[in-house]
Amino acid sequence: MIVVMKQDAQMEEVEKVEERLVEMGFSPHRIQGTGRVVIGAVGEQKVVFPTGLEVLAGVEKVVPITAPYKLVSRQSKEASSVVRVGELKIGGKELVFMAGPCAVENEDQLLTIARSVRATGAQVLRGGAFKPRSSPYSFQGLELQGLQMLKKARQETGLKIVTEVITPQEVDLVAGYTDIIQVGARNMQNFALLREVGRSGMPVLLKRGLAATLEEWLMAAEYILAENNFQLILCERGIRTFETSTRSTLDISAIPQVQELSHLPVIADPCHSSGSWRLAAPLSRASVAAGVDGLLIEIHHKPDEALCDGPQSLTPENFENLMAAVAPIAAAVGRSMPGNAESRITEDL
Repeated sequence: MIVVMKQDAQMEEVEKVEERLVEMGFSPHRIQGTGRVVIGAVGEQKVVFPTGLEVLAGVEKVVPITAPYKLVSRQSKEASSVVRVGELKIGGKELVFMAGPCAVENEDQLLTIARSVRATGAQVLRGGAFKPRSSPYSFQGLELQGLQMLKKARQETGLKIVTEVITPQEVDLVAGYTDIIQVGARNMQNFALLREVGRSGMPVLLKRGLAATLEEWLMAAEYILAENNFQLILCERGIRTFETSTRSTLDISAIPQVQELSHLPVIADPCHSSGSWRLAAPLSRASVAAGVDGLLIEIHHKPDEALCDGPQSLTPENFENLMAAVAPIAAAVGRSMPGNAESRITEDL
């Protein structure tokens, strides 16, 4: 359930309600809404209405939440959330582009790509230092050395960094080098990892599992919010279907569905879902038309030499073309492109 406080409720009244919820056996989670505080109450206890909370000072109403995910649900927060990473807003009017190599391979490769995507308009550099691979013989990432290279790229370009963590034990290490912690599709239901990234307090990017339903995806997100970390971004990255012509199937319908069910920002990954750089631009256009808040794009200046996912990586030139292709769709649905991307596209026109 959620307890909606009055607009003029005093902090003492909010704290009193939270104390009462604890006494009732619930875990209270304070959500700062537009102009008022909402308190989410999570617990295994059965809620009997009226609860007695209704008569407490400062309480406007008590609302039951029927969805199994309480804090993630739009019932708990009607306004769409905006995740802030420094000055960057994810979930606002401006689309966010996270671009970079699947894996950090060496310093020259990473810096070359970072400079390129920054000039094109990306706000976040993606790059894997830890790489969970299907085969134990595939490149597994440079680990700490890769994190150090990502830090250097951030210092030089000013780009925010998103990189994946794969074990709970490495969360603190990765948090020290990144701006957004990514939980990959294979780890979507690694509940110990979800709890740990939640406790980190860092912005988190949670990818949908390879065969996860929307409810399973949102329940995974609930683990993070239950640790009082509301800095969460959802990423639709494609699911397994019977189709074999693409690596996975990008579930475009999931974008508006999740936005109806949840207040969290949603981005899409057209590269992992398709497995082909040629499909990245059309899938990006479709995702923006469906309402995503951003895109996660794989870039490599030499895709034929990439140690990981070369066939789905765009060259810097193709990334420029993708940005230009997305721009009119963004304008049509009332979204704006990053400032330097708009300038570059206008100059090309």
